[in-house]
Amino acid sequence: MADTIDIRPGFGDPVIGAQRVFRVILDAMARPGRIGSVAETLDPPAPLAVGTAALCLALADHDTPLWLAPEIRNPATAAFLRFHCGSPIVDDPAQAAFAIAGAAGVPALDRFAIGDDAWPETSTTLIVQVDDLAAGDGLRLAGPGIETEHRLAAAGLREGIWDEWEANRALFPCGIDLVLVAGSRLAALPRTTAVRTRPED
Repeated sequence: MADTIDIRPGFGDPVIGAQRVFRVILDAMARPGRIGSVAETLDPPAPLAVGTAALCLALADHDTPLWLAPEIRNPATAAFLRFHCGSPIVDDPAQAAFAIAGAAGVPALDRFAIGDDAWPETSTTLIVQVDDLAAGDGLRLAGPGIETEHRLAAAGLREGIWDEWEANRALFPCGIDLVLVAGSRLAALPRTTAVRTRPED
């Protein structure tokens, strides 16, 4: 007999839960680097973070393919997302509307869909689970939605990702968007956000 998977519950009230999370991510995209928090009570299967699960439940559906990095994808996470979102799980990151990866294992950013000039919104939104998020230190962010400069520390990200991010930003209006998640907290970096890692930049 095949093993069965106990699929954990989603939002207590799917409509209200999705609306609340949508407002959090909308505010995060409008104010890049500002840390928001998901208030919904969720207990997703490991290693999905609460923030990641909430984003998927609020934003993904049968028309939004998901790609899960090897460190995220297991039978329990795939079953949870398929059941609650109805999303197909794809093997090619370039086919994903949303992609989920751990901080240390983020693939090269050019492996994801960047959209095109006619349909830039068809690019991938990459959700990266980091070790921690903290304001006031670390990365120096600038661009639309930031008055002068915002500081954000995101722990655990692999080396080289911000050089790739600069190349991604140069593709505007195409390019991926990035959401960093630590537990129930999240911060968004739209493709227009400039990221500097050194004081002399």
